[in-house]
Amino acid sequence: MSFSRRNFLLQSSATAALAAFRPSFLFADEPKAPSMSPQAALKRLMDGNKRFMEGHATARSTPKRRTELEKGQTPFAVILSCADSRVPPEVVFDEGLGDLFVIRLAGNFLDDNGLASMEYAFLNLGTSLVFVLGHESCGAVKAALDVRQKNVTLPGHLPGLVASILPAVDTALATNPKDPLAAAVKANVALNMQRLTNASPVVAPMVAKGTVMVAGGVYSLDTGHVDAVSL
Repeated sequence: MSFSRRNFLLQSSATAALAAFRPSFLFADEPKAPSMSPQAALKRLMDGNKRFMEGHATARSTPKRRTELEKGQTPFAVILSCADSRVPPEVVFDEGLGDLFVIRLAGNFLDDNGLASMEYAFLNLGTSLVFVLGHESCGAVKAALDVRQKNVTLPGHLPGLVASILPAVDTALATNPKDPLAAAVKANVALNMQRLTNASPVVAPMVAKGTVMVAGGVYSLDTGHVDAVSL
């Protein structure tokens, strides 16, 4: 058998295997029923943040909980947060193993990979809330400001990252030039909340139907409080 024919047969077998692969392995035929309402999920987050802020955190990740999670996961909220080590969502919201579906990258902005991860959570895990979590003095937002205000050239892959934050920076510079960093952090949260609200084909219809809620806030490095951001 020639190499080209053997290669063709291998490719044909792979194609047939993919055709037989059920998409429902990754995405349910029907969205899983939410474990709680979006409103209850948001209240739980804010109650947890209050406990954390006051020094009364209760979340524990025990061996028993690990055993329970071997059977599957039902996180009640998706958190889109910055990668900053000072803002771990499970700690900020006083939650434990299996409670939050967390997507983290510097600048807490929505990209296709993050959106796909959220779609999985909404369709398969019964998650009903997505919360965009920004924070004070965000280094990624500061870098975007430096690019816009000082024409700084960033190294490595940073230019691609801050490009997604620049629209929020432009809004901040136009509306609050006296404190552009704080304004840009807040605008970045609001912008990504809006992106999620309009994210087709999965998230937008679920938001319109009320089965998924989009919320957001800015974390204070000083107090630990998450201050809500509205659209």
